[in-house]
Amino acid sequence: MLTRIDHIGIACFDLDKTVEFYRSTYGFEVFHSEVNEEQGVREAMLKINDTGDGGASYLQLLEPTREDSTVAKWLAKNGEGVHHIAFGTADVDAEAADIRGKGVRVLYDEPRRGSMDSRITFLHPKDCGGVLTELVTSAAKGH
Repeated sequence: MLTRIDHIGIACFDLDKTVEFYRSTYGFEVFHSEVNEEQGVREAMLKINDTGDGGASYLQLLEPTREDSTVAKWLAKNGEGVHHIAFGTADVDAEAADIRGKGVRVLYDEPRRGSMDSRITFLHPKDCGGVLTELVTSAAKGH
């Protein structure tokens, strides 16, 4: 069962500049930042609010760290903007299996490590109305 919008991923060319925009315009502060070598991105999670299921909703700002990363390729084709939407779930494995059973392509055979030690997988955008969709199970309560 999907429990919330976990985050909206936004691809950007300059993470620091984009963070400053969201800080100065909306008052959002960086809750967590990291470099994900596997995905080739530097990211900042801006916490928007807590949710009723113990999780939270975020904006995830993504800057590529190398030209061959998925985000770099996406930016080259589309420019800055919304990259994906992520839904929170208590069990990413079960949710992915259920969705796969409905004919939607799941991009990873096994979930991978995501932001803040979460477990993630993606659904093919061609099967989701053109929207790259991520499923997320938080590492710990409060994320």
